[in-house]
Amino acid sequence: MKKISEQFEDMGLKRTLKNNLIDSYKESLKDPNFKELTEQLKFDSEKLMKYTSILEDSSIEYGNCKKCKSIHECKNKLTGYAYLPFVVDDRLEFGYRACRYQKKLQKETKHLNNVYLFDIPKELRNASMDDIYTDDETRFPLIAWLGKFIKEYQKDIHQRGLYLHGNFGSGKTYLITALFNELAKKNVKSAVIYWPEYLRDLKSSFQTDFSEKFEYIKKIPLLLIDDIGAESVTEWGRDEILGPILQYRMQEKIPTFFTSNLDLKMLQTHLSNTKDSVSNLKAKRIIERITQLTETQEIISKNLRK
Repeated sequence: MKKISEQFEDMGLKRTLKNNLIDSYKESLKDPNFKELTEQLKFDSEKLMKYTSILEDSSIEYGNCKKCKSIHECKNKLTGYAYLPFVVDDRLEFGYRACRYQKKLQKETKHLNNVYLFDIPKELRNASMDDIYTDDETRFPLIAWLGKFIKEYQKDIHQRGLYLHGNFGSGKTYLITALFNELAKKNVKSAVIYWPEYLRDLKSSFQTDFSEKFEYIKKIPLLLIDDIGAESVTEWGRDEILGPILQYRMQEKIPTFFTSNLDLKMLQTHLSNTKDSVSNLKAKRIIERITQLTETQEIISKNLRK
């Protein structure tokens, strides 16, 4: 049991700590942002005092948001968000809340969640039909084809896709991704997969989620197999993966797109050669499925990636 003198000493220490807490809180209230933030909470001041330090941090972010004119000017730790207090069941909690600019951005880009990109450059995430390169008149027929597809797809989802081949950097992937992004606004799900890396990833997932990855791509409403012909051909990739995907999509009449640096004749030659053997017949069957699924167009353009 403590001596009376020790009890008085403890009481004095507690009183000092409480006074310091009150003084610190009163000092913080001199800051307009701190005062405004705490008043909005409508919370007991004695309880708020216990959170003075973290409330000071929140008031800084709160003040940054009040002065901010664009998400690009955000000064907070997490761009587009402020770490703010809120009351839950008579207790104070803190969390990140999106600012008005972030909420607007989320609303404008919500449709992009409908487009799955696998090993595709991040800059293609926002590919848009409005930003398609139109200085080259030879691209106009292709652009018109894309516009027609969008209109026809909304009437009937069983449309033929496109086998788009042409030189490196001509914008093939951008064009198809822009098409998918446009239809994503109508809540249409799609996937853009870089074919060589998809095959490598699929092969390494036998013991984990192979079936899930394979079935997702096989059945997705819109699919772009990007850069087919750039992969190292194996019998497994051609006959066990590509063949069944195309066969299913052909039977179900699901729109399928391809981009390649190779035309179909060159692609057939590429697919016929594996490390173990040569099979013109199996390669020909793949090409037949592609021609059933798609129309073919060529795009020759300057390298837009420079």
